[in-house]
Amino acid sequence: MTSQPTLTPADNDPAHPGEPGSGLQAGLKSRHLSMIAIGGVIGAGLFVGSSTGIATAGPGILLSYALVGTLVVLVMRMLGEMSAAHPTSGSFSAHADRALGHWAGFSIGWLYWFFWVVVLAVEATAGAKILEGWIPAVPQWGWALIVMLVLTATNLVSVGSYGEFEFWFAGIKVVAIAAFIVIGGLAVFGVLPGVDSEQAGLSNLTEHGGFLPHGPGAVLTGVLLVVFSFMGSEIPTLAAGESEDPQRAVTKATNSIIWRIAVFYLGSIFVVVALLPWDSRSIVDKGSYVAALDSLGIPDAGQIMNFIVLTSVLSCLNSGLYTASRMAFSLGLRGDAPQAFARTTRRGVPRTAILVSVVFGFVAVFFNYEFPDSVFLFLVNSSGAVALFVWLVICFSQLRMRKIIQAEAPERLVVRMWLYPYLTWLAAAVIVFVLGYMLTDTEHDGRTTVLLSLLVAAVVLVVAFARERFGRGRRVRD
Repeated sequence: MTSQPTLTPADNDPAHPGEPGSGLQAGLKSRHLSMIAIGGVIGAGLFVGSSTGIATAGPGILLSYALVGTLVVLVMRMLGEMSAAHPTSGSFSAHADRALGHWAGFSIGWLYWFFWVVVLAVEATAGAKILEGWIPAVPQWGWALIVMLVLTATNLVSVGSYGEFEFWFAGIKVVAIAAFIVIGGLAVFGVLPGVDSEQAGLSNLTEHGGFLPHGPGAVLTGVLLVVFSFMGSEIPTLAAGESEDPQRAVTKATNSIIWRIAVFYLGSIFVVVALLPWDSRSIVDKGSYVAALDSLGIPDAGQIMNFIVLTSVLSCLNSGLYTASRMAFSLGLRGDAPQAFARTTRRGVPRTAILVSVVFGFVAVFFNYEFPDSVFLFLVNSSGAVALFVWLVICFSQLRMRKIIQAEAPERLVVRMWLYPYLTWLAAAVIVFVLGYMLTDTEHDGRTTVLLSLLVAAVVLVVAFARERFGRGRRVRD
């Protein structure tokens, strides 16, 4: 038995004033949502993880990014269709709840929450390492604590505070990558005066073993390495529920995903592999973007990139805490988590959901320092494939939700999935194929990641079906 996710007045109707405890409020402005949509797809993984992909697939890594980017565009189109029709803080979890059943919304919601609280620990540690390098007087654990506390306080104030911080964090990322693409592009085509760019040129795409130096199979391996750097593209659909015009925000974010991926991912990676030979040792030693900046003779390239990476880390932390807390809020609202998770302050902030999420984040940070090769490694690997699980659930939810929306409110289909249902089935098949291919990957821990993620998913599913079977945790508000 399934039931439609029920929202509080402030969650689906910003016209309500939102008295204490009445729900989320429309505190995100249009510029906040626009920058969250633009910058949300740019994760720190793009800067720090691309070097491994380039070393593995050579210039062919562009095909890896293009394949994953296309998949994300299709998945976001499906999610946009559902979220524009029914904006909600639970996004795909709430849609799965209605389309596939209570078990699906419960399971994917908790798995997604688990993914982001682990990300909090990963990003807090990454940011702390950079800050300790700048100010070694404060130990790394101290910086991790400071960063987590500051961003927790920001999220506790109001959703507007989150939006304002994210606006500037995302703005810095966007400006930095845009400048990198412009400067690097000019160097590639030999029109940048006064810059040492002798290695640069389109010939780097075909020389040094060719465009696919390790064969076509390396492109699929590259897919495994880059797929997780796209996680976060769905955040605008969760945030839209707290905007003044949720439907317009979702529509705008969905329609802009193509150029965002094309420019920021494919554009910047193209510049990197065109500026330097893919097999340049500096790409592995320094990181792809630092090596590219160094090749242009830009002074202090490492520190410049550290600042950009730190900004991306803080952005990811900020959005991660926001996303985890809103998913917890939605789960509480639907009776899939303690009711306290669904309570909000006078400013419309789900305080308990935020605090519980950050507590688990702090616990994960502790595990990262005390048990990095055992407990924390298990947490990271067991949440690693959640992105693919989420995308797969979105595919199956959209197949069912399209029929529900057409039957109940066809005028709400302001965003439509292309070539429905064929592209939806194709996207689902590709996701299943990627998961299957990961099971053959022992070199980059793909098999371990999938198996441990499946183990955690199985545990959550057992809990979900047990709750269904024994009638516990039914809807607080139907």
